[in-house]
Formats: sequence, C-alpha cells, structure tokens
Amino acid sequence: MFARYIKCMVMSSRAIGTLLFFLCGLSVAAAQGDTPSIAHFRDLAALYPDKTGVYVLERGEESLLARAWLADNASRSIDIQYFIWSTDNIGTLASEALLRAAERGVRVRVIVDDLLIDAEHDTLLALAAHENVHIRIYNPQVSVGTRLMQRLGHLLTDFRAVNQRMHDKIALFDGLAGITGGRNMADEYYDYDYEYNFRDRDVLLVGPAAQQLEESFQRFWNSPLAVPVEQQLHSEHLSAEAVAANHAGLHDYARDPGNYTPRTRSILDSLDTKFQHLSDHLLWCDTRVISDAPGKNDGSQGLKGGGTSTTVLTTALQEATTRVTIQTPYVVLTDEALSIFAGLVQRGVSVRIVTNSLASTDNMQAYSGYHKQRDALLAAGIELYEFRPFPLIQQSLNERHAVLSQHNPVFAVHAKTMVIDGKSLFIGSFNLDPRSANLNTEIGVQIESPLLARQVEASIEQDMRPQNSWNPATANPDDEASYGKRLQLWFWELLPLEPIL
Repeated sequence: MFARYIKCMVMSSRAIGTLLFFLCGLSVAAAQGDTPSIAHFRDLAALYPDKTGVYVLERGEESLLARAWLADNASRSIDIQYFIWSTDNIGTLASEALLRAAERGVRVRVIVDDLLIDAEHDTLLALAAHENVHIRIYNPQVSVGTRLMQRLGHLLTDFRAVNQRMHDKIALFDGLAGITGGRNMADEYYDYDYEYNFRDRDVLLVGPAAQQLEESFQRFWNSPLAVPVEQQLHSEHLSAEAVAANHAGLHDYARDPGNYTPRTRSILDSLDTKFQHLSDHLLWCDTRVISDAPGKNDGSQGLKGGGTSTTVLTTALQEATTRVTIQTPYVVLTDEALSIFAGLVQRGVSVRIVTNSLASTDNMQAYSGYHKQRDALLAAGIELYEFRPFPLIQQSLNERHAVLSQHNPVFAVHAKTMVIDGKSLFIGSFNLDPRSANLNTEIGVQIESPLLARQVEASIEQDMRPQNSWNPATANPDDEASYGKRLQLWFWELLPLEPIL
C-alpha cells in the first residue's frame, strides 16, 4: 500500500497573508458593512425547483474565495468531507475558520480519511472538544490512534480494507450551497504554493444537487466506517487549559497583522462583490450527484468490485456518439476500461485524454502504471497529451500572483473531468485508474449543459495545446524529465502495482 498525492510545502509570509485574508479576514468585511446571507440561495432555488445552479470553479483563487465566503456566512451548519486536510497554511487557516463558525453557534461536522492525516492528535481533540465541532475519521486503519504493530497487522490480515479509502471532496453550507470536485484542503490546490501547484477544477452547486451532496455526506456520517475522533483516541485526554490554549493559538495565528499586505487588504474590501459575481453567474441546468456508498462495495471481489460511480460513468461513456474529452492526473486503465475506449474509437468516437507527464507528475507509482500502458493506449487510437511542468498557461497565474513568477513552481494536472459529445459534463474526484474504479469511494456531478460542457472542454483543449502539453505520439516526453525521475520510473515499473494504483 502506498501513500498518494501528498506534498509538504512551505509558504512565505506574503502568501500566508493572502490566504489569511480569504479564511479569516471576512469578519473584518462584515464589520465594515452588511454581509449578504446564504439564505438568498433558497430564494434563488425556489425560482428553478427542478434545476441546480452551477458555477464551475476553474481557478484556485476563486474556489478558495467561494469556500471562505460561505464558511464565514453560514448560520446553521457546515459539513466538510475530504481525502486530504493538511496542516500547512491552508489547512491550519481553514481549521481556524471552522472554529470561528462553531463559536458563533454553527454546527460543524468533518469527515476526513485516515490515510494521509498529518494533524497532531492534540489538535484533533482540541477542535472536537468544542460543543459545536464533530470530527470523524474514515476507516482508521493506519494513522489516527493506530500503533505500528496494528498497522502491520491490518496490512497482513485485510489488505483490501487498508487500501479502501474515502476520496470524496465535499464542502456544504447551511444545506443550501455545496462545492465538490478535485480539490483537497492544502496549499497546492489553490495556486498558492511556491514549489508545486495543481491545475484543478471543482464546482459550486445550489439547489437539488446540493441537497444530494448532503444526503451523500449523511450516509458517510452514519456509517460505522466513520469513527468519532474521541473514540479512536480514547486513551488520550486534553485538559480544559490545553484546549483553550490550542484554540487561542489558532486565533492568534490567523489574526497576526504582520501577515497582511496591501494586496490582501484591497481584495478584502471587495470580497462580498467578488462572491456576488459567482452567485449572479450561476447557470441553472439538469444536474445529478454521483456518489459511492461507504466502503465502495462489499469487498467480496478483493481488489475489484466497482461501485456506483464506476457504473454510471461507464454507461455515460458507452453512450458517446462523437467525442470524449478527459482531463485526469492518472491514466491506468483496467482491462474493461481499455476495451470500452478502444470500442469507442472503432465506431468513430474521438477519445482525447490530457494527463501528467513524467516531468510534472506527483505520483510516480501511478505514472509507472500509465507508462506501461501508453503504447497500448496509442495503438487503440486514443489521443494522449502529457502536461508540461512549466506550461505557457502558468503565465496567466503569474499575472494574478506576480510573486509566483519569482519562484516558477511546477504545475501538474489534478482535475478529474470528462466531457461527452460536447453537451454532458462530469466534474468530480474520480481518477482514471483501478483505485477509483474499485477501491476508493468517489463523488462528482453530471451536468447536462451544452454551454458549460463546451466552456470546460475549451479549457481542457487549451491545456492540450503544444505550448502546454507534449504529444507522446510524436515524441517521447520522458526525455524531458530529470534523470532521477527516470530512474524512479524504472524501479516502480518492476513492481506489479496496477490493482492499487
């Protein structure tokens, strides 16, 4: 079993200041004037009772803005579900934002997968000590409250259970507005890291689809696999003084005026206006949430078995008539998936996939699985594009965050998106690999809108252009990677990892 997707990054105080604005400066804006209420989403939804309001969050900055505004304006409840919640600046400040919400009476519930938690036990217990904060750990087999010998025992006695992770990403506010997609809660998912950033995508939802997200969250919350953190850490105890000190430390960190810059102040003054723009540009269309049950499947087929998300996406693919356009960080096709794609090409459907190159990938194990298959994918007629680590499109990001141009961070694909026939759009957490197909629970939305589908497809096509991606059908992008990465690739290809990639 191999840990995936994790990066440990360090940000300067300038970047911290920008993030502090988003996650804790909102209360200052509220003091300066009237803050809009999330409740207006209920009125909007009533005008379109059978439709969902959708806004695709292409940029990390606006995705963070949406989460921050909604968190600071929620009045009843915040429900959060993530695969990764890091203790970097994003994760720390998001935790403080949730604590502030709880202190004003908002019920906060958090489900986080156990595999990649890097928070100290005291931090988890201190947050959960607040009467309005409830934290549950999904499938705690390897990290929270699990000793080394227990981990080894789990690996030896139930390898499938250890590898069955919750890959869902959900943020819900007052049950009225929700966000889902590819982004976890860490610096690199929001374009604020100086070393490594993801090209990612998620979506703001208002109306029936937000309610469906709530129903999915509730299924996980009620599942025996979601264990209260206090139960998992039953042998550990924090004094009231330690809890108070932890809370005070979070607030002090977020309020430090030294972290603010003139730029963050100027954005702070216009935050309500910026979020109002998102709200005003919701597109109302037919949308449904696709989500797996806790546990994915009954496990009777070992590392296989599929799930609801796999079945629904497979059916949608098979109904394609003209073209399929996909953006995914990992391409490791099961035999069934390769057969489906080959069949599409044979009946005249164009299949295009943009994924990471060896030079841009953050996951050498997954890339090794793709590398083994690459020739077969090309032979099947699939058009492949491999994202450059320094694509031309990063200039548009550097224009928004000029300080990044001084550091020139690597960029990589993390969006999980599929567009079918230019009219049906899927945005979610599902990777094109056996792990998403058979092991990890996944979630996403299927949106029926030619307008949105073409907008997103155009964005993906931009990433496929020669200045942003290499074409492995005409040249070998592996040659552009460092010798160290090529050596790692050689090593990982020696191992039979495909079922858990």
